Amino acid sequence: MAFQVSPGVQVTEKDLTNVIPAVATSIAGIVMAAQKGPVGEITAISSEEELASVFGKPQSSGNQFEDWFCAANYLGYGNALRVVRAEGSALKNAGTSGTAILIKSTTDYDNNYRANQSSTGDYNARTAGSWGNSIKVSVCPSATEFEQTFSGGEDTAGVVETALNGGATSFVADNSGGSGYNVGDIINFGEADGGEYKITAISSDTITFERFGSANTEGGIRTPGTGVIPDNQDVRRRWEFYDLFTSAPGTSDYVKDRSGVNTGDEMHIVVIDEDGEITGTPGEILETFEGVSKLSDAKKADGSTNYYRDVLYNQSAYIYNMNHPSSGGTGWGNDIATQAATLFTASTQSIQNISLTGGVDSYVMTSGEKKSGFDLMKDTETVEITLLMNGREIDDTNGTDAINAIDMATDRKDCVAFVSPPASDVVGVSSEVTQTANVKAFMDKMPSSSYGFLDSGYKYMYDKYNDTYRYVPLNGDMAGLCARTDLVADSWFSPGGFNRGQVRGAVKLAYNPQKANRDILYKARVNPVCSFPGQGTVLFGDKTSQSKPSAFDRINVRRLFITLEKAIATAAKFQLFEFNDEFTRAGFRNQVEPFLRDVQGRRGITDFLVVCDSTNNPGSVIDRNEFVADIFIKPARSINFISLNFIATKTGVAFSEVVGA
Repeated sequence: MAFQVSPGVQVTEKDLTNVIPAVATSIAGIVMAAQKGPVGEITAISSEEELASVFGKPQSSGNQFEDWFCAANYLGYGNALRVVRAEGSALKNAGTSGTAILIKSTTDYDNNYRANQSSTGDYNARTAGSWGNSIKVSVCPSATEFEQTFSGGEDTAGVVETALNGGATSFVADNSGGSGYNVGDIINFGEADGGEYKITAISSDTITFERFGSANTEGGIRTPGTGVIPDNQDVRRRWEFYDLFTSAPGTSDYVKDRSGVNTGDEMHIVVIDEDGEITGTPGEILETFEGVSKLSDAKKADGSTNYYRDVLYNQSAYIYNMNHPSSGGTGWGNDIATQAATLFTASTQSIQNISLTGGVDSYVMTSGEKKSGFDLMKDTETVEITLLMNGREIDDTNGTDAINAIDMATDRKDCVAFVSPPASDVVGVSSEVTQTANVKAFMDKMPSSSYGFLDSGYKYMYDKYNDTYRYVPLNGDMAGLCARTDLVADSWFSPGGFNRGQVRGAVKLAYNPQKANRDILYKARVNPVCSFPGQGTVLFGDKTSQSKPSAFDRINVRRLFITLEKAIATAAKFQLFEFNDEFTRAGFRNQVEPFLRDVQGRRGITDFLVVCDSTNNPGSVIDRNEFVADIFIKPARSINFISLNFIATKTGVAFSEVVGA
């Protein structure tokens, strides 16, 4: 504290309530190809429903469903998943025109496309894939385009040229009036009951139409009385989606109040599932945006932006705006001050009906693309991952993906990589002997590391999205069992066995090893997953992929130390730049020891010792600006082998005489 130079009272506070914080132990990560969703960035997912919403449904192409169901199966046990969609070389976003491009994510859009930097037309699908080819965007830029009436005598554009009888399905507009209409427009011929018709085609000045609305159930003109529409009849046309909005676009109050001019800055936007590929219903309305502004600094009443490009960026789940319309006149994107003296001229603005095209899928992920996804999860300071799922093994021969996953977990030292053998090793292989040999041969390629966990194969499960059954790798379930163990017990409990190792959703196993083959697998560091009659499908092992015999060849011990190291390291950061004296060392011990006593009380360790004093912090350590704490741990061990000794004795023998014999 500062020295006082005159009498007075100085009040200070010192916080000695620091504790070891709780750390997350059930955050999983996976890299996969997907139907849609952001590319090349980490996305947090909390449920299977959210997984399907963000990344689409499982696909058969490229066996993408294997990775998808690994992620979904994990979410059946836990609720914290980090997904990276791999950047396939063929991936493209659906767009308006020009050469299709890949917009990886909102960050990519911000950096490269938000400021009219694309030559792909006015709108692009939000994420890459052919799903975007089903999107239609309809824009109404002015009150005139929202609704107008063609009226007057001969030679007036848009007016019926000759009388129409009651069965007519087309008319000829005066003066090549077809230019005043759009396919999809809703028209009315002044009928007393308000009958409406939808334009289905325009050829020069010939307008073809059909009945529109619930009252119009038959073809042709529905006219009371004579059933004839006379020559020179006025025609009212409306935008196809007028009934979705409360009024025509005009000038927003925010702009009007600040410019004093009716600039006509408002516009309406509708996003439609044109082909039904997204919702299953062609023509389904996906989104509407009412009264958004063409001006860059326009605001809503609540102070949020009303600029149409920003509104779409912030709120749309389906599209980005790329460019202002080339036929929309000048002024789009101006600020209010620039546009105050200039009106958005109605005659230069027309309705836009844009069907997006050019979206391309990529479900065949390469090992290199998968590793690039893993690399996004490497940084332990910015990305929290404790359970890393390899998903489908792409390189059946060399195990490249599994090795990369284990190596990354080993480098991070705060997560465990879960690996299954390739499908070809166990699925469709009739001999259990061959399956055992295949799995062992593949797993023998895996590096020795306590940060890896190897399982024995695939489960057969129901795919509700495609109404079929699939073989899916078990590593998603293995990570899920660890997450469920964290929920019902603690991270230092084994996820195996009949108490916590029950695998969900398994109709059967592709490979169900018997005792003799389980012995072979366990010696090869592979954890068998077995189905027992009447007892379900169970993880029957808890070995890590470490070949060296030690406490760390069990996953419960590895995850115990991950938990302790993360928690204590987080607290130790607050010792940085303090003095290395007895006061600091005692404070550190007072944080760590109660935490370890709590873990001991929860059966994670049997004993511990914290040494942080002058014995391991001598003057030479202090002079190097270092701080040393030695934390000795006796981890609890899981039971892997049970011996039951049944001893027969003579009738007259006392048990006290034979106990211990």
